[in-house]
Amino acid sequence: MIVVQSERIRYDTNVINTMRKGEFAMRAQNLTLLTDLYELTMMQGYYENPSDQIVVFDAFYRKNPCGGAYAVCAGLEQVIEYVRDLHFSPDDIDYLRSLHIFNDDFLEYLRGFHFTGDIYAIPEGTVVFPREPLLKVVAPIMEAQLVETAILNMINHQSLIATKASRVVYAAKGDGIMEFGLRRAQGPDAGIYGARAAMIGGCIGTSNVLTGQMFDVPVKGTHAHSWIMSFPDEYTAFKTYAKMYPEACILLVDTYDVLESGVPNAIRVFKEMRAEGLPMKGYGIRIDSGDLAYLSKKAYQMLEAEGFGDAIISASSDLDEYLIDSLKTQGAKINSWGVGTNLITSGDWPAFGGVYKLAAVMGPDGTFIPKIKLSENSEKVTNPGNKTVYRIYEKETGKIKADLIALSEETFSEKEPLLLFDPLEPWKKTLLPAGSYTLKEILIPIFQKGRCCYTSPKVMDIRTFCQQELNTLWDETKRFVNPHKVHVDLSAKLYDTKIELLDRMSEKR
Repeated sequence: MIVVQSERIRYDTNVINTMRKGEFAMRAQNLTLLTDLYELTMMQGYYENPSDQIVVFDAFYRKNPCGGAYAVCAGLEQVIEYVRDLHFSPDDIDYLRSLHIFNDDFLEYLRGFHFTGDIYAIPEGTVVFPREPLLKVVAPIMEAQLVETAILNMINHQSLIATKASRVVYAAKGDGIMEFGLRRAQGPDAGIYGARAAMIGGCIGTSNVLTGQMFDVPVKGTHAHSWIMSFPDEYTAFKTYAKMYPEACILLVDTYDVLESGVPNAIRVFKEMRAEGLPMKGYGIRIDSGDLAYLSKKAYQMLEAEGFGDAIISASSDLDEYLIDSLKTQGAKINSWGVGTNLITSGDWPAFGGVYKLAAVMGPDGTFIPKIKLSENSEKVTNPGNKTVYRIYEKETGKIKADLIALSEETFSEKEPLLLFDPLEPWKKTLLPAGSYTLKEILIPIFQKGRCCYTSPKVMDIRTFCQQELNTLWDETKRFVNPHKVHVDLSAKLYDTKIELLDRMSEKR
């Protein structure tokens, strides 16, 4: 209970004690009600019109973020945690009852609810492309319906930030990227899981200490302008910091004047460190404002003249992949980058755009009947059926040639030629000779009959895998301007199934 007294808020001691017991923390971990209301109203509709219907839902996206030609899949670990813990607590049931739209028998059903279906997904860190299933749910329709919102929330957010991070890292051409965006993230969860995704995308560390603790990733940081301003002078602030952190001494030099004050004082401290025989590693300067290209080149000249040419020159200040790319082109002497707002929020592309669509319904004989969603926009017409995804690599280079969406019962052999064609422009065809390519099924089992059969790797291992994945892309696909698109094709059988359904649906109109 909160008591208002003399225009000040005082917390009841019972509430404080309850919070100390972790009740609120535990409640926050139950994300079962992290869903749209219509998922629950549809569930009640299915319950009152009994059906043991098994369905297939696909989660996919339609357009690559940030104007690029690929995306990085992320967020699967959180989906796994969510599905594992899926249950309606007594408090959840009481709340739903209070809405006066759910019947008692349906609420009683929810008391014993748990996920019993199958989930397939593309592992985190994999490069992915539009319209291919990133995740597939095969389950009773009520279960498949409930998980839609949370799955999209987790996959959409982290895939967006991981993709943005990969672009920023690519722009830096081997320099380290540090994620510094927590204070600008849209709330704590966006900060925590956005930093996780940024690490998957290739960042070398994050300023977010909680993310570091939760996911065992490196945490990095220096000091703020306030540190400098709290001392009588800049030199004393630098000297004090160097004594405390001699092996991680990155000095912020733009509080007063980069070239007239900051860099000279930093050099003075570095000389004293050298004279004292301290190991000169992990040392350097950070510039947070001004003309970064000009200032970094002048600062480098000053440092090199005093024998500190190996010093780190770090930059921050509203960076993104385009600005970093431009600074590189200008010959900026920056070799470490702190990227905040435009990374953690994906400033130029605020949403991933993932969707979740019904693709098939199991018939009485146990086979799946394909379903299709029509649209005036051909890009929004869904791919029907119970499907899987194969990645096709050029055998000679190991680079991605195309992705192939096929029905799950189809099989392919690398010993046979493979005909690929554009599903929107089927006259555009490519014949891959036998032995010239390799195939890999990338949609793998995560849950089987409600039980998780997959172990999520550590974040830093996913990061390593992601770098390997990005190396399978052609440079032309990674460029920022007019990137070359990777084709996502349909198997002949799936294409024919889709056309047959379209013809059938058009006849019914």
